Amino acid sequence: MPTALWIAHVEVTDAEAYGRYAKGATEAIAAHGGVFLARGGRHVQLEGRDRPRNVVARFPSLEAAVECYNSAAYQAALVHAKGAAVRDLMVVEEIG
Repeated sequence: MPTALWIAHVEVTDAEAYGRYAKGATEAIAAHGGVFLARGGRHVQLEGRDRPRNVVARFPSLEAAVECYNSAAYQAALVHAKGAAVRDLMVVEEIG
C-alpha cells in the first residue's frame, strides 16, 4: 500500500492558540503512524498563495492520514486552530 503525505499551508493569526493545536496534533499524528518531514522550515514560494508555515508529514497510507484527521484526538486539537490560523490541508498518496 502506498504511503501518503499530509500537506498543510498555514498562516497563523493567534500563536498561543495555534501552539495548543500543534501540541495535540503532533500527538495525534504520531499515534496514527505519521512522521514529520517538514515543519515550518525555510521555503520558496514559486507559484500561488504564500503561507509562511508549511508542514509535511508522511503516513503509512492515505487511509491512515484520513483516520488521523477524523480521530477524536486530532479533532480535539483542531478546535484550537479554528480562528487561530488560515489553513489549506490535503493528503496526497505517494507514487508506489
